Amino acid sequence: MVRKLIAGNWKMNGSLAANAALLDAIAAGLGEPACDVAVCVPAPYLASVQAQIAAKAVVNPAYSAINLGAQDVSAHEQGAFTGEVSAAMLRDFGVRYCLVGHSERRQYHQESDEAVAQKAMHALAAGITPIVCVGETLAQRDAGATNEVVRRQLAAVIHTNGHCISEIVIAYEPIWAIGTGKTASPEQAQAVHAVLRAQLQAASQQSGRVRILYGGSMNAANAAALLGQQDIDGGLIGGASLKAPDFLTIIANAGANRA
Repeated sequence: MVRKLIAGNWKMNGSLAANAALLDAIAAGLGEPACDVAVCVPAPYLASVQAQIAAKAVVNPAYSAINLGAQDVSAHEQGAFTGEVSAAMLRDFGVRYCLVGHSERRQYHQESDEAVAQKAMHALAAGITPIVCVGETLAQRDAGATNEVVRRQLAAVIHTNGHCISEIVIAYEPIWAIGTGKTASPEQAQAVHAVLRAQLQAASQQSGRVRILYGGSMNAANAAALLGQQDIDGGLIGGASLKAPDFLTIIANAGANRA
């Protein structure tokens, strides 16, 4: 049985005050979630979020259920790479998950499949679970290339990390459904998740441990239908993760749809 994961991606949003208020609101309604929960915060706020979770978990155990995540990691271990953040640095702040290969990183920073695979490798070596993002553009979907694109992106990660591929998380994020208000139908999302599941099964006998999240504008209204699909093991949540009531609704739906 796979325990679902709901990971919030705050992207480049937040402030010290806003982050503290959001965490307090999430913890106030979280209770003992029936799924794993994470918040992937901008790098400058890792220390403050870590400190808030640690301090307030003493009086409210719900904080302990909120795992800290980062939004990116360097493809290098250390050295003269100004502005980069290494996996070892993230580990110092108690980071449990790290996004790698988000579509915005691939698009705006020209991250290659190989670079994404290297980032996943460094995260794993530091004991951090990489959430590897894959997905197609609208043009690629219209051309019927969805399966080819996501298989290629995942293949690079499997090639580099095949010996420990069961330790990663995959997030399918159709690029055409990110920040656009559009969402893949539950059936469309399930079809791609099934393709990714088959690819993982061919690569590792332990592939059943790999969680595949849906990351294309999941929100409080559509979460139940998406999370009810056989191969959708959770969600990578963008805008809805910045609204505590919506994020909590998605978490509740994940708990109600345990695989």
